[in-house]
Amino acid sequence: MVAGLAAFRRGLGGRRIERVKELLHLSTLCLACAGAAAASAEPADAPTLREITVSTPRGEVRPFDVAGPVDRVEGAEMRDSRLQVNLSESLGAVPGLQIQNRQNYAQDLQLSVRGFGARSTFGVRGVRIYVDGIPATLPDGQGQTSNIDIGSADRVELLRGPFSALYGNSSGGVMQVFTESGEGAPKLDYSFAAGSDGTLRQSAKVSGASGAIDYLLSTSDFHTDGWRDHSAARRRLANGKLGIQLDDDNRLTLILNSVQLRAQDPLGLTAAQVRADRRGAALAQQYDTRKTVDQTQVGLLYERRLNADHDLRLMVYGGERETTQFQSIPPSAQASPLQAGGVIDLQRNYAGFDVRWTARLQLAGRPFELVTGLARDTLNEQRRGYENYLGSAAAPQRLGVQGRLRRDERNAVSNLDPYAQATWRFAERWTLEAGVRRSSVRFDSQDRYVAGRNGDDSGAVRYSKTLPVAALRYAVTPDLNVYTSLGRGFETPTLNELSYRSGGLPGLNFALRPSVNNSAEVGAKARLGGGLLTAALFRTRTADEIVTDTNVGGRATFTNAGRTRRDGFELSWLHETAGHWRTQLAYTWLDARYRETGERIPGIAQQSLFASFGYVPQEGWRTGVELRALSRIQANDANSASAPGYAVAALYAGYVKRWSRWEVNAFARIDNLFDRRTIGSVIVNEGNARYFEPAPGRTWTVGAGASYRF
Repeated sequence: MVAGLAAFRRGLGGRRIERVKELLHLSTLCLACAGAAAASAEPADAPTLREITVSTPRGEVRPFDVAGPVDRVEGAEMRDSRLQVNLSESLGAVPGLQIQNRQNYAQDLQLSVRGFGARSTFGVRGVRIYVDGIPATLPDGQGQTSNIDIGSADRVELLRGPFSALYGNSSGGVMQVFTESGEGAPKLDYSFAAGSDGTLRQSAKVSGASGAIDYLLSTSDFHTDGWRDHSAARRRLANGKLGIQLDDDNRLTLILNSVQLRAQDPLGLTAAQVRADRRGAALAQQYDTRKTVDQTQVGLLYERRLNADHDLRLMVYGGERETTQFQSIPPSAQASPLQAGGVIDLQRNYAGFDVRWTARLQLAGRPFELVTGLARDTLNEQRRGYENYLGSAAAPQRLGVQGRLRRDERNAVSNLDPYAQATWRFAERWTLEAGVRRSSVRFDSQDRYVAGRNGDDSGAVRYSKTLPVAALRYAVTPDLNVYTSLGRGFETPTLNELSYRSGGLPGLNFALRPSVNNSAEVGAKARLGGGLLTAALFRTRTADEIVTDTNVGGRATFTNAGRTRRDGFELSWLHETAGHWRTQLAYTWLDARYRETGERIPGIAQQSLFASFGYVPQEGWRTGVELRALSRIQANDANSASAPGYAVAALYAGYVKRWSRWEVNAFARIDNLFDRRTIGSVIVNEGNARYFEPAPGRTWTVGAGASYRF
């Protein structure tokens, strides 16, 4: 571990060693204090960890008993002393997860798991996301996080490793978000947080239960002027959950969710522009680049206990999403009759179901659990493209407006995936798990814009793959589990990745092939002195990796890059004491390269570190410190441009008071405590070398909340 940290410091670059030493010294002091506090505790103050479970296809399971790395982050922790707007605020303690706030709400967070999803220029790819069981990842593999309401989240669970493949297409990792369930007498919550750059978030929530019915309704309104020029945003969220216990064996849950987003897009900067004006966005202002999103969805979950050994679960859902995006593509580039314009207009309807049967049986006199199911998802898209100017391409009269129609097509994507998973405890200490999923994804495009040289570009393609996984777990002692797992996954191109061909040619890029990956992993989980230590060593080999080919004016094209490899190591430590001291540590080493050239895959940090130490009682004063660090991130396939590594610290303090039916809290927080200049994220292979999205220096946030139980 010491050698790993030394290598991490070297990877940050010589000019930053002294700064990083300062921050690492701060982290070391914090961790040393935690160890001293635990060592000196009286027996009555012995450290404890609350027993938790995570959701799997076979039901609720302790993370300690899962044959793979899975982390659970509590909603209360995500809200504690935080702005409560971005998942990047609170998921830093999950190893293997790289989640970056781009300071650009028009493009969502940049999220990758073990390097899967790192190529994404907007939205989320390569990682499947579920909110209360409803896919936030569409059947083509494209997902988004803008509809996740942190204010009403009960927990977030993150699964990594080979078993992620059992969730189908684009499952390099799996993130599941669960909304709180109402309980007890009606409860009303209100909170706000305000911060740097005109940032304000207000939230309200009502919840409770009466008889067989429980309910929750949460709303939030977020606004920011943005740290960079031309980066203002406003987002409104509503999230609702209604549960009905029909009888002892039947339960029905209704989920409602909507989001409205209006965001300016500041675009990326070149290295020279970063040096001249880190907050600048001249090109974005010239074209008034921006994005609007309106999404509403509903889901219905039915759970039935057939008898003591058999359960049935049915989830159905549907939704619609409208997106309009104005890009910075110059009029001269749109002069070709084959060009699709600089304004994207999308109307999407999606729906699906997942039916699952669970059986608890016996095999050779030992416990045997079997889960079988069928998942169906559909997406119907109307895609239009317009010019982003008025007048002629040679002499445009106005930029950043919707002009003439240049593209009109109807696209459809669907999948039908049968799956099965079995768990057999064939000996007292041994458990064998295995599963398989047959994933089949069909794309169909109907071109309705046929004029002159712009011919009919309709077409269809189907991708199919059988995805097997297996794992073996051995309980060395009641407090030590070791495991090994193997699996195959695959990732199809998304509709957005198929939408454009290199060279400005029209039609979908059906030449793209899905990538196929094979993963192997060994790991261990140990409970030590009231803490939990986990470690995993893995290797992933991928054929036909989908990578960014060109990226100009906010529009990307993609190609297959051949073979890649990812070798990695993850380590995490969580320790809590009865005296309310909490220590967290997460370290990731990930060597991701193209096998033919040896170059690093862009967008992926080779090393990352998170460390935190805090005093967090349920009531009274609380305080803590955090350290986040990333090594250098390459910005292009040639590895000729990169974002330097960095380490930043945060400090927070708060107060919680409860009496009678009231609870009030307040907090103050400083991020990037030492005002370091960093690059928050990179735009992979940006054609004009505008790779970099700078992050702000020192920022502050204050907030308060109150709840009343009637």
